[in-house]
Amino acid sequence: MIKAVIRTISTPYGDGRLHVRRAVSPIATLLLSHGAGRGVDAPDLMALAGALPAHGISVLLFEQPWHVAGRKIATPPPTLDAGLVAAANSLRTQSPLVVGGRSAGARSGARCAKQLGARGVLALSFPLHPPGRPDKSRVEELRGAGLPILVVQGERDPMGRPEEFPTDVKGLDMTVIPEADHGLKVPKRAALSQAESLGIVVESTLEWLIRDIAGSR
Repeated sequence: MIKAVIRTISTPYGDGRLHVRRAVSPIATLLLSHGAGRGVDAPDLMALAGALPAHGISVLLFEQPWHVAGRKIATPPPTLDAGLVAAANSLRTQSPLVVGGRSAGARSGARCAKQLGARGVLALSFPLHPPGRPDKSRVEELRGAGLPILVVQGERDPMGRPEEFPTDVKGLDMTVIPEADHGLKVPKRAALSQAESLGIVVESTLEWLIRDIAGSR
């Protein structure tokens, strides 16, 4: 894995950190933020950061100020959006920008994508609803993006199983990770290993980026 260059990003809610792994002559730039329960060391984020730069995709992982400050609980959604916008505004890249992240980071990416001039949204474990509350759907955040979206969802995600996502969201593609939960973790008895499951995350993301983002320039 390319060693990350870490930059401090000033936001209205404190300093965040941008973990930058640049590709040589990038064909796309992927700006991702983490969820409410873990930082940028989440396995799916690290798998993408480790693999994609060798394929021409720069990967920048944004660590939100609440996590940098050592807090255990994420701050409200508007603060996450402000952090992501600050991180995006600090970039100097000529390649197409894709924003997103995992869970809360995926929601923030969908909400901010248009104003950031992004070409697409990568949503890892999009929390379609709170656990056990399908009536509290957040699908309008996906609809509001108005851009190509790749959702990578665990088959057993209690915050939105793949079959719960509506089929009428324009531009939405979905990759299902068999037997995976919200953290995209698979049980030991699963047909695919954890490494194989993360391989699906990387391969499907790379294919989508080349086909729908870099290929549409």
